[in-house]
Amino acid sequence: MSQLRQIRNLALIGFMGTGKSTVGSMVARHLRFQYVDTDALIESRLGRPISAIFAQEGEAWFREQERQLVAEFVTCDPTVFATGGGLAANEENLASLKQHALVVCLWASPETIWERVKCHSHRPLLQTPDPKASVQQLLVKRIPFYRQADVLINTEQRSLRQVVQNVLHQFQIAMTAHPSRPGTLTVLL
Repeated sequence: MSQLRQIRNLALIGFMGTGKSTVGSMVARHLRFQYVDTDALIESRLGRPISAIFAQEGEAWFREQERQLVAEFVTCDPTVFATGGGLAANEENLASLKQHALVVCLWASPETIWERVKCHSHRPLLQTPDPKASVQQLLVKRIPFYRQADVLINTEQRSLRQVVQNVLHQFQIAMTAHPSRPGTLTVLL
């Protein structure tokens, strides 16, 4: 039996380098919604960059901070959330976001992601002997979670403007969907 969802927010999930922060801020401006970048909010609250948090506290501790933050979002609206790449790799986080938000996954191939992030020294999960292989391995682990999004949008071979328009279009569909047909959203590949 399906449950009716009251979508009033938009959550962008996906791997690092897919454009969540850039697209999210542009979509929020267009919709006149609040904008929250989960990584930036955690950094602000803890007074440290993500790389320092990972180094000092570890990834598991950071993921717990994300989980607590996502639980707070249930009371937010109207807001666009740009989530960290690993936030959606947690069933509880996905379920919480889906209570109140259209969940849109921005997608790109491992090769494209690597080209976009290879010069980003601030990304702790790339601080390995073979960061390109790490991108591929992490993406494989996270694909099952990303595929649970309401909408998948491939960001390759699309301009930033086109991606933003696709996200806005999908959000409009979700907001105007007939209540007797919850979850009937288009998937763009």
